[in-house]
Formats: sequence, C-alpha cells, structure tokens
Amino acid sequence: MSNAAHAVAPVSHVLDIHPVAGRIGAEIRGVQLSADLEPAVIEAIQAALVEHKVIFFRAQHQLDDQGQEAFAHLLGEPIAHPTVPVREGTRFLLELDSERRANSWHTDVTFVDAYPKASILRSVVAPQSGGDTVWANTATAYQDLPAELQALADQLWAVHSNEYDYAGAKPNVTAEQQESYRRIFTSTVYETEHPVVRVHPVSGEKNLLLGHFVKRLKGYSQFDSTHLFNLLQSHVTRLENTVRWRWQAGDVAIWDNRATQHYAVDDYGTQNRVVRRVTLQGDVPVGVLGQRSRTTRGA
Repeated sequence: MSNAAHAVAPVSHVLDIHPVAGRIGAEIRGVQLSADLEPAVIEAIQAALVEHKVIFFRAQHQLDDQGQEAFAHLLGEPIAHPTVPVREGTRFLLELDSERRANSWHTDVTFVDAYPKASILRSVVAPQSGGDTVWANTATAYQDLPAELQALADQLWAVHSNEYDYAGAKPNVTAEQQESYRRIFTSTVYETEHPVVRVHPVSGEKNLLLGHFVKRLKGYSQFDSTHLFNLLQSHVTRLENTVRWRWQAGDVAIWDNRATQHYAVDDYGTQNRVVRRVTLQGDVPVGVLGQRSRTTRGA
C-alpha cells in the first residue's frame, strides 16, 4: 500500500466528499472552517488535500481575515509572500484584486527553494460571470508521459525566477499597473534551481515542477529549453488533468501546491474580483535521484 493510501484512510469516515472532476478536485460539504475544528477533522482535511490535490468549501461566510489566518495555523505554518506586502492588519494574508490578475499557469512562489506546501484562498468579491480558477494535477501529468519522456524529465533541472514577462502575462492591465506590480514583485530578485520532477513528501508521487516562473532549463540553449518546457508543460495543462471552479463569495479553496498548477481566468472585464490567500511553509523539493533544490540568488 502506498503512502498516499495510508494518508487518505480516515477521509471517508469523517468528511462528506464530492469529487468535482475525474482526476483532481473535490468539494467538502458540512464543514465550517475555523480555528476550533477537531483534530480528526483537520487530519481528514490534510489527507483529502493529498488525495484530491485541491478541495473546495462553499459558503464560509463566518471567516474574516483573522479567522482565515487562525484556521491556516491548523494546517501548517503560515508564511508571508517574500516580496509582496501583506494586507494591512494581517500577518500573512495576500490580497489579489482586479488590478493584479495572475492569468498564467503557475505553482505559487517556486522561485524560492522551500516554496509553500499549500495555499488557502478565500473569495471576498466574486464577479457575476467569469473569474473562474483552474487547477491542474502535476502527478497525473507525469504519469501520462511516455517512458522515454519520463526518463528525460527525471534528469532535468529548471531555473525558477520571479523576474519574468509581466507584459505577456497580464495583457488586460495598463503599462503603469504592470510596471508598479513588477517593481513590487521583483523588489528582491530570486533564482532557484529545482528538479523538473519532484517526489511528493507525503504521497511519494512524482510531480512535474514547472509553471510560469521557469526561466530556463539548465544545460540547454534558450531555444531547446523553450521547446522542452512547452512539451512538458503541455502535458500538465491537458484538460483531462484539470478542474475548474466557479467562485461564489465566501468560497474557500485549498490546494496542494506541491502537486498542482493553477490559472485564474481573466475573462471578467471590468467586474470586481477580490480573493485573499494564506500560504503554508513548504519543504525543499527532492528529485527522483535524491537531489535537493537550491536557491542561488536572493537568499
């Protein structure tokens, strides 16, 4: 029996779980998130997160900023974003609004070595239409690779950086907004070398560690690096590997940042959209051959 099987054993007995898509995502019903949840429920939530990669809770209107942070402490150690200031009056909470649209595929904060193990996102204002978020399962993406591509990916290393093409990533904001956000986001420039395939510390699954923070693949020309990246990344974002969530105000999504990528769809025009995120401290990734990630700039 795998580590994953051990990890998910208590879930069906404690939580009311409803899968949303075939390979990733589940809604958990009948739970009001708070700092007072029983240890058995927290254990089951942790196990559901490893199994389903992203879990959703509707109508969590009881949570405010402080409640979200307090709940986060039950799942791990909250950490602030390394460059973007937290929301006023909070210690760890990052607010994303209509002026900051992360409309590209990424895993959170992979430009540092021990990037977050999980993110907890709460919808404060949801647009009437559009503004969905899509998550992709990076474990099934690896599993679906032909054996020859798996063997190649197992050997690859990628340089991740928070310095990337902001204009290309954010086409629907002004040049002034792009420049302002770029200055904040890259107030310290980080570069970290990660294995392209990381072994999940709980499930033991192999995951493709890619996304928009990848600057280049080590040892390859920019031309070859781009082609190899696009080939592997295209397996992550195949529709079979994804789940799409239609937000309502009060919803909470928690995702395993070690086993997913996500994309906030920028299709809601001038409507307002506000979400607030707390991330949890992660561990330094380990590759298939036992090699560990390392930050080479900004540490």
